[in-house]
Amino acid sequence: MFYLYLIITVLLSLTILIFGFIFIKRPPKNINYLYGYRTTMSMKNQDTWDFAHRYAGKVWIILGFISLFIFTPLTIILKGEKNYDYIMLVLIILQVSFLILVIPFTETALRKTFDKDGKRKNNRI
Repeated sequence: MFYLYLIITVLLSLTILIFGFIFIKRPPKNINYLYGYRTTMSMKNQDTWDFAHRYAGKVWIILGFISLFIFTPLTIILKGEKNYDYIMLVLIILQVSFLILVIPFTETALRKTFDKDGKRKNNRI
């Protein structure tokens, strides 16, 4: 089971990192309902759409590196512990939560940067 846990941990970390790099380097160009960071606020206009993808990408890259450099070593270090299966379940759930954790971070940044209509707050006169 150790190798399966190690593979899962590394793959989840790499998935988070890959999503981050894709959202920064090659985000969806147009607002769509199929692919991308799709929330009501991010889909207000092209500016909110682009901002959300850049921001979410940065968050995922940070979380991906945290995941890779903390959870992967923990998977190795904790091998042999009595409750190793339960410990790994918790670590995997934490990693999956990193994929979801991007939502509150990005929505908060969107609301700080844009008003409810999707106009940048710092452009007000």
